[in-house]
Formats: sequence, C-alpha cells, structure tokens
Amino acid sequence: MPGHRARPRRLFLALAGVSAPALLALALLVAGGWLAFWPAAIAGAGVVLGLALIVRTHLAHLEAVADAIRSMAADGGGETLPMPRGSGPSALAPALSDAVTEAGRAWSVRRRELEAVAAANERILASLPDPLILLDDERRILRVNPAAEALFDDQRLAGRDLIAVLRNPSLIEAVDAVLAGGAGRLVEFSLPVPVERVFSARIEPLDDQVDATMADGAAALIALHDLTRIKRADQMRADFVANASHELRTPLSTLLGFIETLRGPARDDAAARDRFLGIMHEQASRMSRLVADLLSLSRIELNEHSPPTDRVALSRILAGVADALQFKAAEKGMTIALAPDLADLPPVIGDADELAQVFQNLIDNAVKYGREGTAVRVTGQFIPAGSAAPRIDRPGEQRTIPAPRRLPGDAVAIAVEDEGEGIAREHLSRLTERFYRIDTARSRDLGGTGLGLAIVKHIINRHRGAIKIDSAVGKGSTFTVYLPAATERSADRPAAAVTKR
Repeated sequence: MPGHRARPRRLFLALAGVSAPALLALALLVAGGWLAFWPAAIAGAGVVLGLALIVRTHLAHLEAVADAIRSMAADGGGETLPMPRGSGPSALAPALSDAVTEAGRAWSVRRRELEAVAAANERILASLPDPLILLDDERRILRVNPAAEALFDDQRLAGRDLIAVLRNPSLIEAVDAVLAGGAGRLVEFSLPVPVERVFSARIEPLDDQVDATMADGAAALIALHDLTRIKRADQMRADFVANASHELRTPLSTLLGFIETLRGPARDDAAARDRFLGIMHEQASRMSRLVADLLSLSRIELNEHSPPTDRVALSRILAGVADALQFKAAEKGMTIALAPDLADLPPVIGDADELAQVFQNLIDNAVKYGREGTAVRVTGQFIPAGSAAPRIDRPGEQRTIPAPRRLPGDAVAIAVEDEGEGIAREHLSRLTERFYRIDTARSRDLGGTGLGLAIVKHIINRHRGAIKIDSAVGKGSTFTVYLPAATERSADRPAAAVTKR
C-alpha cells in the first residue's frame, strides 16, 4: 500500500547484516596500516548510508508484497501490486512485484469464475421445485431454499431445531441416524395441517468438501418430494370405484327391472310404458348427477393441498347463484334474499368457480329443505383478525359471528339461512361426510346425491377456510362459511398461522 515504511528494528538488523562485511574489511585495512583511520571512517559511513537507502527501499517493497498477498488471501485482492509511494521495484528482486501481480490477476480471474459458479448453484437451488433443508450436526437448520420457505409459509427457519418444524418421529429418527454417521435414508411421512400432505424425505450426509460450498458446519441435507397428488390420485380411483359401485347399484337394478318388464309383461301396455319410462329417466338422471358429483369431488380432493391465490368478489358470485336458483325457489313460493351490504365486503382469496359451487350447493339445499313460502337469507360480514363482530339477522335480534380459531387473519363470513325443519344436533357433525343422509328416501326424492356438503367441505379446506353449521329443530338451519379475506393485513400475515388447533 502507499506509504509503506520498513520497521526500524527490521531496518537496523538488515542494515547490520549487509554492511558488516564491508565494515569488517575496512577495519582490517586500518589495523594492517594499509588505510588511514579517517578515510576508512568516511568510507564506512558512505557504505552504511548507501546500503541503508537500498535496504530501506527493499524492505518497503517486501512489506508491500506481503500486504498484497495477505489481501489476496483475505478478500481476493486486486490485479495490481500496491507499491510504496515514491519507490520503484526493488533492485534486489526486480521480478518479485511482477510475479505477485501476475498471481493477483490469475487469482482474480479464478475468484470471478468461482463466484459465477456459486451464483449459478444458488440460482439452481432456488429454482428447484422440491424443498431442501440443510442441517448442522446438532440438527439445527442452517439454510433452506425458497420451496422450503413456501412449504412452511415463510417462517424463520434458520437456527431452529428441525423437530420444531417437522414433528414426525420417523423423520427425526432417520435424521438422527444419519447425523450419527449412518448412511443416507429415505422416509415417507405426512404433514396433517392445514391440509394433509404426504412427502418422501431423502436424508443424505455431507462431507467437508460439500458443506464448505454450501454452509459452514453443514452435516446433512434433507430433500423433500411431495407425493400428495400421487397418493390422492390412487385414493381417488379407489374411492370412485367403491362409491360408484355402491351408489349406482340401486338405480341400475331399477333400470334393469323396468327394462325387463317393458320387454315382457308391459310390452303392449302404453300407460305402464309411459310411467316406467318416466321412472327410468329419473333414475338415469340421478346416476348422471351422481357420477358428475363424484368426478367433481375427486378433482377437488386432488388439488386440495394447493390453495388458490386469486382475489374474488363474493357479491358477484352470490348474485349469480341467486339469479340461477330464483325460479326453483319460486316453484315453492320461496325467495332468496341477499343482504344489501354484501357488495361492501372485501374480496377473498379463492377460486371463483369453486366458490360458486359452494354457494350453489348451500343455497340449493336451503331451497330444497326450506318450508314453502319462506325466505332463504344470505348475509355477510367482515371479521377482523382476532375479533368477533355482531351481525343483525332479524329485526331486533343481534348475534355474534366469531371467526374460527383456524383463521387468525382477517376473514369474510357468509351465512346461508333457511326456515326449514332443522337438523337434530346428533347429525350436525356428520353432515359433510360423503353419502351421509338424515332421511335417505327424502334426499333421493329431492334429487340429492349425498355429496353436496362433502364437496363444500373439501373446497373450503382447499381455501384454508372453515364451515360452521347451526340448526334448531322446527326453526331452520344456518350454514356459515369463513374464507380468508384478501386485505393488506392478511397479505402481510404469514399463512403459517392457518393451522388446526
């Protein structure tokens, strides 16, 4: 660096070493009488002074070379060798600075190449769709890639023990075995909340050469692969076959019976033929609805683990559903009343088509099971995080809609209320099970497949929402759907809080 100076002690020792032979020679000449004292003293002083200038310059040059080498070792240094101000290359080692400068250039080129490789590796890791978790030898998380941050809803993972993030005994046992010096392991496990997902985890030990390029102290790498879609597809096929074979057996038997009758005893009976064809059309239509609902439910379950991200205005969806069902309601002398303040609600995070299916099923059920001449009321309310605000459903009656504990962020609640016969308490917890019916005969007479509320439940699960059912026998039922609101505060809140408790 500019301004380097040789240290006095080093300068003295170096000067003493290089001037000693000349001074000794002068002393011998004086002692032998070949040279007078004063000329010898003047010559000795000249030698010391000349050598001091040479040694001082050389030592300053060596100090500059040492600083340049230390700089390259610390942070890469530069491509030119810093020289002391006012000095040129050392006369004692003229090629030294050139050699170090050439080494600096080569090191800088190599450093840039290594930085480019490291940056490329970082981009590759960041773009990998599978979550990666890097652990130290004490099972603490050192680093994760963006896929892992998304999986765990962007929690602060670095520095935490793995067991605080993934509480699965088989996975933790496999990780401990690898950290203890064992070979790599492959483990399959599931995360139950907010929606069950199945993963395979490959745990591999890291050697010193690998962990030096990734993070100091890295001892193991966990790579997670999401098997949820595969598992759901397998389960979907099994469920479809089981459900279809069970539910289609009765209408198929009915159709076969009527066909045999029409081909036999009722071949020439026009009245019986018309009546039987009407029943056959009814049963065939029911089978068609059943297959459509089974396929819809299977499709929803297949994607249940990946929540939607669109912003949806519920007032438009509710208005469209109400218009579509007004004629059906009018046949029973019923009305569908939408609260006027629905348009004031904030949008929700969701899938518009699936949410339309939710409210189509709920309002259709309210019309089916509501008493003739009554109204189906649809009301809504914005619920700030952690609060329970009142809502007026009927004149003079005020009720409170608390947000479920599963939704800690801002929420929108939509309630569909009918004035039907109501549902006994013992049935409420099972209403969203597939094919669960309180009155099987009545449900089939009304065209139900027993899958409507199961579809509603799975759609709401995909939306990370909740559903609450209130009913009183003889008075009616209220189905309240809670959905995450697309507010700024909700966007800032980490989705990790959306868990079952």
